[in-house]
Amino acid sequence: MPEKQNVEWKAKWKDNYLAWLCGFANAQGGRLVIGCDDDGEIIGVSNAKKLMEDIPNKIKNAMGIVAEVNLHTKDGKSTITIDVPPYPVGISYKGVYYYRSGATMQVLTGPALESFLLGKRGVSWDNLPFPSFKMEDVDDRAVDRFRKLAAKRGRIDPELLNEPKDVLMKKLHLTNGDYLTNAAMLLFAEDPQDWQQGAYIKIGYFKTDADLIYQDEIHGPLLEQVDKALEVIYLKYMRAKIGYEGIQRVERYFVPEAALREALLNAVCHKQYEMSVPVQISVYDDRLYVANVGRLPVTWTKEHLLGKHESIPYNPNIATVMYDAGFIESWGRGVEKIRSACAAQGMPEPEYTVHPGDIMIKFSAPEAGAVNLKDQMSDVVLDNLTEKEKKILELLLEDPGYTISQLAEYINCSRKTISQHLNKLKNNGLVQRVGSKRYGHWEIIFDKNQVTQNHD
Repeated sequence: MPEKQNVEWKAKWKDNYLAWLCGFANAQGGRLVIGCDDDGEIIGVSNAKKLMEDIPNKIKNAMGIVAEVNLHTKDGKSTITIDVPPYPVGISYKGVYYYRSGATMQVLTGPALESFLLGKRGVSWDNLPFPSFKMEDVDDRAVDRFRKLAAKRGRIDPELLNEPKDVLMKKLHLTNGDYLTNAAMLLFAEDPQDWQQGAYIKIGYFKTDADLIYQDEIHGPLLEQVDKALEVIYLKYMRAKIGYEGIQRVERYFVPEAALREALLNAVCHKQYEMSVPVQISVYDDRLYVANVGRLPVTWTKEHLLGKHESIPYNPNIATVMYDAGFIESWGRGVEKIRSACAAQGMPEPEYTVHPGDIMIKFSAPEAGAVNLKDQMSDVVLDNLTEKEKKILELLLEDPGYTISQLAEYINCSRKTISQHLNKLKNNGLVQRVGSKRYGHWEIIFDKNQVTQNHD
């Protein structure tokens, strides 16, 4: 049997392997094979009989669980398999909770341990009572916005939307006993960051991985953060490629808005807020990352995530309100919608990276095709152009909407120099300006006969 997530080979028994068995019990279960080398080749155990007596007792005494321990013999060599089922409650070894994730064994502490134990009890963090957050702290503006969104979507009883906010909170399952919940605070506090660290979205623009140029933080009720973040990203962080369909100006971003919206909604609904880390969006000229401190359901792999799957939100109460407001669907179609939105605009399929403590999605710009001016213009024309003028034409082939300031930035010269080169190109019949200075664009003239004549 090959070594994988729920199988480990060990040459001989050591008592510290009880921690591995604890990790299996807390995850999906697993098998420990004693008597195999790292390649799975049987080398045998010499004290099999004694181990068959000792191991079951050590497991029971150390963790209070029962494992299936079996002896196998092949070609005169003995191996012992220890099979541990997944347990519905948290299991500790010497007071420490271990968890098997991938091929590694993790020690659960702090918020991660709290989240794990809550999950074992069938309780979600977002449904825990938050006594400090009172009804008077619920932002009326956020409640009114939810009412309008929900009424437009029509997914809940219209009469409920007319109820006072205390009744509305209860009907939305945002109360636990006499208290509002963590979900209520995140969704309807004027700024959840005042109550829970990391309850915001952080955006940064990078030239390289080491060069952060500028950044923003998006605060406010969870119901508003995604729209605010999208507005900032598309207005400040991403530059559209300009194209034209006839005389109609068309702006295209390498991350379709529908795809990015879905990615942010997924991050907001599945984030482990108890870890106190914001959703992080890193924007580059040719790629964008959305990183979220979250984890997949226990039995899921990345392949499961990318295939057809059920909906299991980490924060079910937050997800329900987002669904009522019309932001998300309830069928686990988020990944499919992201991929479809990218495909519809001819963009590369996004890449997912799943770590034990976070999930990241990467959007990439299409690889730019090489611009070969020799295929577009005669040698006579090119011989009469300076290197800067050739570079200007290459840039305008890439994006006819470039401004003089942008051309100056890319070519690393002054706006005056760019203007002089453009005037020369215009006078020689190579380019023309279509439309106004502010809203127009450049058009390159590829009539080689005409251009050649202008240079004769």
